[in-house]
Amino acid sequence: MSTWRLQHLTHRDADWSGLRVVVAGLGISGFAAADALLERDAEVTVVDGGTPVEGSEMAHRATILEVLGARLHLGDAQDEGVLVGADLVVTSPGWPPSQPLLAAAVGRGIPVWGEVELAWRMRPEDGGAPWLTLTGTNGKTTTVQMLTSILTAAGLRACSAGNVGTPILEAVLHPEPFDIIAVELSSYQLHWQDSVRPLASACLNIAPDHIDWHGSYEEYLAAKGKVFEGTEVACVYNVADVATRTLVERADVVEGCRAVGFTLGSPAPSMLGRVEDLLVDRAFVPDRTHQAAELASVADLGAVEGAEGPGVPDHVVANALAAAALARACGVPPVAVRDGLRAWRPEPHRIAHVLTADEIHWVDDSKATNPHAAAASLSAYDHVVWVAGGLLKGADVDELVAANAHRLRAAILIGRDRQQIAEAIRRHAPDIPVLDIASADTEAMDLVVGQAAATAQPGDVVLLAPAAASMDMFENYGARGDAFAAAVRRHYERG
Repeated sequence: MSTWRLQHLTHRDADWSGLRVVVAGLGISGFAAADALLERDAEVTVVDGGTPVEGSEMAHRATILEVLGARLHLGDAQDEGVLVGADLVVTSPGWPPSQPLLAAAVGRGIPVWGEVELAWRMRPEDGGAPWLTLTGTNGKTTTVQMLTSILTAAGLRACSAGNVGTPILEAVLHPEPFDIIAVELSSYQLHWQDSVRPLASACLNIAPDHIDWHGSYEEYLAAKGKVFEGTEVACVYNVADVATRTLVERADVVEGCRAVGFTLGSPAPSMLGRVEDLLVDRAFVPDRTHQAAELASVADLGAVEGAEGPGVPDHVVANALAAAALARACGVPPVAVRDGLRAWRPEPHRIAHVLTADEIHWVDDSKATNPHAAAASLSAYDHVVWVAGGLLKGADVDELVAANAHRLRAAILIGRDRQQIAEAIRRHAPDIPVLDIASADTEAMDLVVGQAAATAQPGDVVLLAPAAASMDMFENYGARGDAFAAAVRRHYERG
């Protein structure tokens, strides 16, 4: 297969027939890729290290692809023999570049595309829905869902896709075409893409994460920076995070594309920001020097908090400003920004107000699975009883503790790596009470809640923001958040 032919596979109706493709991974994205390629008469081999269990979703996918004509190579994801004669490898985002099969493909000069690269090349030749792309260490899903709500309020047929759950290929190939697609991109997905040309793009923030997958912080940063490459109208960056602006400055974009900042302070020209309780736009107005457009109020983001909730955290406001900037870049009017933000509802376990009782607010942010996310959560409140711990995956919590020590009423620690957090508190906040919950059984959260209720004072927030993954004690972060909320309710039901 010539490089020339691969270069010309730029739309769904190109000649994909006979293309010999190895699809790495039989998850949701791998299945979507294999299905799309088989439909276009490519020769597909699917590789996965897992072995299907009868009745499982994996077995179901394998059966469908086999019926469609795919060759399956399951149970061994390192056999380089599948690469013989291959023209292309399409990889699922979970496979790191160091994975032996992918490393061998690169070594042999076989192109490796990710699902995002394939999806971009599967758009229609003319009239394809533009993409609004965004990435960041934290806040991606919240922001892309806010953005989709705004686009829908503007009367556009829009969807969220990519890392948010819906495979981007499904969105691109949907039988009822979308007007526009909001695409959440992880660093894993960005690593393998080179052709995407978004209408507008954003990077919310940058903090060290997934270093084991990328090999170094520099490689992680480079992957995040790809979100801006080829942008047509606006590259949206975080004024408070200089790394995001630096990535914009390094990006090769379409001539005339603008850098647009978002800030929690009063915005300068070419920025969106907050003036008192209003979200305002000084980027997409006729006279940026002298004009500003009112987009929404902070209260528009608080509809789900309830009157007795602890308020709208700053990082939620920042996410709203980033979403608004992307929407404004494609011409959405201010009223649609307001209506979309009012209609938006956060997913569970993201700064979710469980209840308020005895003037104590209980908040579930189990989604804060790394120190950077926990820092954003902690910074939203003045007085916190902090519930933390789990699998830190090598992350350093010293900076997190030092920056937020003045907020802490107490810390209640759970999980395998809780001692690492306890040691950081002893170094940076030695006067803060630390309560250790050694139990990993089902009653652990009841112990946590009992200790928190005895420690918290009126006006405090008891905040589950673990700064760590959950799999040492729970199936996932959702199960951890559910256990916390259920224990809180049991505590007050018992009186």
